[in-house]
Amino acid sequence: MPALKINVILFGIGSVGSALINQIIESQQFYQEKKDIDLRFPVITNSTLAFFEKEGVKNSWEANFDKLAFPFTIADIVEFVKIKELENVIIVDATESSELVKHYIPLIQNGFDIVAANQKANILHIDFYKEIRRNLKRFDKSFLYETNIGAGIPVLQIISDLYYSGEKITKIRGVFSDSLSYIFNRFSSEAVSFSSILNDADKKGLLKSDFKEELSGIGAAKKVLVLARELGKEIEFLDIKITSLLTHGLEDSNLKSKFLSNASELDKDFEVAKITQPENEVLRYIGEISIPENKFEVKLVSEPVSSAIGQLKGTETVYEIYTQSRGNNPIVVRGDTSGKKTETIARGILVDILKVSEKIKIKEAIWL
Repeated sequence: MPALKINVILFGIGSVGSALINQIIESQQFYQEKKDIDLRFPVITNSTLAFFEKEGVKNSWEANFDKLAFPFTIADIVEFVKIKELENVIIVDATESSELVKHYIPLIQNGFDIVAANQKANILHIDFYKEIRRNLKRFDKSFLYETNIGAGIPVLQIISDLYYSGEKITKIRGVFSDSLSYIFNRFSSEAVSFSSILNDADKKGLLKSDFKEELSGIGAAKKVLVLARELGKEIEFLDIKITSLLTHGLEDSNLKSKFLSNASELDKDFEVAKITQPENEVLRYIGEISIPENKFEVKLVSEPVSSAIGQLKGTETVYEIYTQSRGNNPIVVRGDTSGKKTETIARGILVDILKVSEKIKIKEAIWL
């Protein structure tokens, strides 16, 4: 019996999208032989151009895209799928586009499953969030987004497994950012200024273009929002209490170079926080969800060095998941991308693609 053809329509060929294509190409034979799945890319797009698969074109995907891509609309892609009678179509959103997210519901209605690294669909207004789920149920489609939370950590899968087993999750807390993990892990263990560690983090490539979002707590708050909604909380972003790491003056510094040159403004406050905390405790910047108290926070805390959060090293991130049956003994999910974040995110997307593919296989078997 031939392998099941899965048609992946990829939006976004930046570093993550390109890594995903290469990972699939490298492992194509393995998926065909071991999983009976044949992953294809009939359409590949960037923000403005799309390459539509053509018979007899055998070059590398980069060459094909450079020579044959042209401007497109979402309607063009839907029409192409219908004309070619493509089945088992999975939309992969490897972008940060707000515009593409608006098309999720029509794409689901046209029979497409979705896998997204893009977080935006899960942090928009709760009405949109719920409308997506209503359409997924109505059209029996999947929407997976494990990489919305941890690059290579299956936090959402663990939460889903606990939920469907009947376990009640009471609290989730942890360090959600690799850059902030690095910053506070070093600051807590070394006699150096906070600003010098910020500069070192930048040299290591840990302060990205969205560094203000991380340091203001917005990045962690978005993950808190996604996690809280997974737990059934119909909250909005403004329901999350965020304690920013930035002073008012630095919040206005949009240029990274300007921000780093003025970062010494932060040194005194963080040094005071470090020397006034209890013995055998360290500073950590965490996200926390408490279900019984209905609290959703991002804040700086002093954490015992013996705890999972207190033991973090380097750029490790950690999620503590507390449940009713386990009481004060959380499930600890810990990971470290160690400079391979792009490849890890791409691999996480691929895992979600394979999960959707397996679900499609089961449906096919039932129909047969």
